[in-house]
Amino acid sequence: MGVSNKNAQDNTQPQGNKKPLQVLHISKKDTQKKSQEIDIDQTNSQEEIKKENIAIKPQIIKHDSVQEIEELNENTKDFDISQKDLNIALNFSEQNTDFQLERTVDEFDFDESAFLEALNANEPIGATGETISGKVIAIESDGLYVDIGGKAPGYMPKKECGLGVITNFKEKFSIGLEMEVLVIKEQNADGMVTVSARALILRQSWEKVSSSAKNGELINVLINGFNRGGLTCDVDGLRGFIPRSQLEDGQDYQSFVGKTLKVAFLEVNPESRKLVLSEKKASLVSKLSSLKLGQLIEGEVLAVKPYGFFIDLGGASGLLHQSSLTNGSIRSLREVFIEGEIIKALISEIDLEKGRIGLNTALLENSAGELIIDKQKVMREAAERALKTKALFDKKEQDK
Repeated sequence: MGVSNKNAQDNTQPQGNKKPLQVLHISKKDTQKKSQEIDIDQTNSQEEIKKENIAIKPQIIKHDSVQEIEELNENTKDFDISQKDLNIALNFSEQNTDFQLERTVDEFDFDESAFLEALNANEPIGATGETISGKVIAIESDGLYVDIGGKAPGYMPKKECGLGVITNFKEKFSIGLEMEVLVIKEQNADGMVTVSARALILRQSWEKVSSSAKNGELINVLINGFNRGGLTCDVDGLRGFIPRSQLEDGQDYQSFVGKTLKVAFLEVNPESRKLVLSEKKASLVSKLSSLKLGQLIEGEVLAVKPYGFFIDLGGASGLLHQSSLTNGSIRSLREVFIEGEIIKALISEIDLEKGRIGLNTALLENSAGELIIDKQKVMREAAERALKTKALFDKKEQDK
């Protein structure tokens, strides 16, 4: 069965009665006209924008540094020199006026003396072992400060302010007190040195005793103690030692404490701080001090050594060296003298520091080897022959 569609008949209309579609008609002429109007409008708009751009010109803001550079360039235009002018060489010979180059002293010049003076002014003050004069500028409980002329003051610990224990520290040292000190430690990071008055006193003491020992001087010392080896004493702040073997009587040596003894210097060594004294040597030096160069002495031969003879001079001994024995040739020393023999000789050397006496018999000879040939004659005429040598020893004494 088919299905009928009632509306189908209604939708179907005769073809002849169909109305034509209405089409929008735009003529070519109208299109061109409108296009021209649009172009004109666009042109007018661009011209208006251009005018606005010209009318409203943006303002250029310059930085201050740029303005300074431009002003500087303006000011230096008058001083501008062309490259062409720079390449032209100066010819002083063409000028009529005399021209002379003269070098003047400016701030870059210096002389040698000023330069050396500046170096010395900046040189560090206070090398170890240097003695400096200074002035006390500050006092503290553990030490004091001394102005030594450097960039920083010198510091002196309390224990270095003097010998022994200082009880009245602030009374002994006052502000402004001038004193000499010894630098014992060089500059630290702050430029400060450590100084000592005690070390300077001890150095001066060592110098003094060294000079006394060299001259054979005798000193009196107070015995302040003893130990198993001997006695102790004080010598200008230095600790001196007297061995028992160097005492005239060393049996009851403890009894010397508190007494004064006359002693001579036996050994002086500042480096090892060794100061040894002798009472026996003092007795010897006392006897030697009474002797003179060229003096004729008489003594007993104590010993014969390969290098000479030791002669007893009554408490002291002299050395008659083989080179001073005779001007002749000998095969053995015993050909001339033997132990126990009494002989005469001239004093040719006196060394008080070492406590030594040098003797000579060759100067008593009238001819080389005479002592070997006729010893008795030389000894018998020794006093007369000694007078002839007096001028020689007087000259030697003057040359000392």
